[in-house]
Amino acid sequence: MHTDRRTLLQAAAALPLATVGANAAFAQAPAAAPAAAPPKEVTRALAHYLVTASHDDLPANVRKEGVRTLLNWVGVAIGGSHHETVDIAVSALGPFSGPQQASLFGRRERFDIMNAAFINGVSSHIFDYDDTHLKTIIHPAGPVASAILALSEMQPVSGKEFLNALVLGVETECRIGNSVYPNHYDVGWHITGTAGVFGSAAAVGKLLKLNEQQMTWALGLAASQPVGLRESFGSMNKSFNPGRAASSGIFAAILASKNFTSSDAMIEAKRGWANTISTKQDYNEILGDLGKRYESALNTYKPFACGIVMHPAIDAAIQLRNENKVTADQIERVDLKVHPLVLELTGKKTPSQGLEGKFSIYHAVAVAIVEGAGGEKQFSDRAVTDPTIVALRGKVNPVITSGIKPEQVDLTIVLKDGRKLNRYIEHAIGSVEVPMTDKQLETKFSDLAEGIIPAATARRVMDACWNVENLPSAAEIAKMSVAV
Repeated sequence: MHTDRRTLLQAAAALPLATVGANAAFAQAPAAAPAAAPPKEVTRALAHYLVTASHDDLPANVRKEGVRTLLNWVGVAIGGSHHETVDIAVSALGPFSGPQQASLFGRRERFDIMNAAFINGVSSHIFDYDDTHLKTIIHPAGPVASAILALSEMQPVSGKEFLNALVLGVETECRIGNSVYPNHYDVGWHITGTAGVFGSAAAVGKLLKLNEQQMTWALGLAASQPVGLRESFGSMNKSFNPGRAASSGIFAAILASKNFTSSDAMIEAKRGWANTISTKQDYNEILGDLGKRYESALNTYKPFACGIVMHPAIDAAIQLRNENKVTADQIERVDLKVHPLVLELTGKKTPSQGLEGKFSIYHAVAVAIVEGAGGEKQFSDRAVTDPTIVALRGKVNPVITSGIKPEQVDLTIVLKDGRKLNRYIEHAIGSVEVPMTDKQLETKFSDLAEGIIPAATARRVMDACWNVENLPSAAEIAKMSVAV
């Protein structure tokens, strides 16, 4: 499995050290090689796979990862449900919502499935605490789970049908993401939204039992709705993107179910999705070993509520802090050897809001040392303005270093008494190589649900997620995950 994995943000790894500026890395990247002629009928071949793939075809490890994906997503959706961003969305969209068809996780309101999927997608991403496909940095569950859980409250969906659709949706968006990554991401697209809409359309289309032609059209209509730009990072707009991808995928699949047509080659055509939004197109990533190689089995879950490239530094900082009982007043400085993209993506030196702190390596390291954690409370407005944390982040010194990969860090805490504490992280907790355990996922879920739903209810929801394949109705998960 390791040899199959493209290193996170691989294309940027060979960039010269001079590319520290926000846009220089992408400006100096080598030109892409001429694309080979695309295979015929990429969109249709994918559609054929989606309409014929069954739950019984899924290997046991893929089903298990699908269940873990579900449990993690439900936890983060509940946890983010009362963030100001979600309050605003509920207030803004309430007057325009249709029939009360679906639940809002962690809340009392009910909305039509389009708006419920959008709001739940926003809620699940607002903490930047959701799942991550490290090969593309797609957060797969938001666009897919938000859509099919909403749909499951409108029509009968068994647990087995639900899990199959979830896996197929995640598989679709990650494979399509692979086909254009990293070039598509490098120019500024937020790939969770742009690829996620395909996952939502595929999963909803599966549950609507579209035929091959209808699924082809659903994928085509999804291709017409790419959403999300990286400029939105650090604002409420970032979580808009997976939410909108969820609702747009429903939109595409429902229209296709009524024979609303599209081009049959919307992914691969000369003026189709892949050629329009990226200078790289690798269609084998979409069609190669379908049903044998599962990208969904490579999904990972965040122990820290922030940008993934900061996780190695947080992991190292917490380890050194706990092992040596380090306090902020003892520290002279903190030196980090990092990959260029750490500063490219998380170089905010003076975040003033919690959402900005999620993209500040300075804040992430400081708060990890001060509080020994990196959960959603550590990336709140309270944390980014804490005087002790603010003072310490001024002592954090990230240095771009040749040979350091995006998933690595070499961190040294220099104490005022002259001691140097060092920790090198090859793979942080939460990676494919060092995955979070089921127990750690449950602890994360419980922490997120605290104060929103009762502990006993949280336990029942977790049990339902673990047991989803045996549920007569997947809607049970949504219905029991609301505030009382």
